Amino acid sequence: MSLALAPIDIPVDIEANLPCRKFDPDLWFSDSPAQLELAKSLCGDCPLRVECLAGAVERSEPWGVWGGEIFERGAVVPRKRPRGRPRKADVARDAELAVEVEERLAANGLDSRNSVRLAA
Repeated sequence: MSLALAPIDIPVDIEANLPCRKFDPDLWFSDSPAQLELAKSLCGDCPLRVECLAGAVERSEPWGVWGGEIFERGAVVPRKRPRGRPRKADVARDAELAVEVEERLAANGLDSRNSVRLAA
């Protein structure tokens, strides 16, 4: 059975306290980089963060915040860029953030080279 499709047996009281259930669901699928960063921060203390991330990686989620990471076009991205051409400082910062994302994935037992494609 696939991890992404495995039933999660969680008590109702825990489910009610999940950030994605307490706040507007559109926040996790926003176009605004600031709102996506807020959604990522809300995922930080979620008891199902690791399972959520693993399921999203397995399903190659096309977009949204899953398990505290931003997915865009099926890849984990360090941050969502605003519209327009990126500044040189932003490109350098994105490279540093990509390393951090890879470390977080590894810390959660997900090998990014085999499990998920990291967008540049």
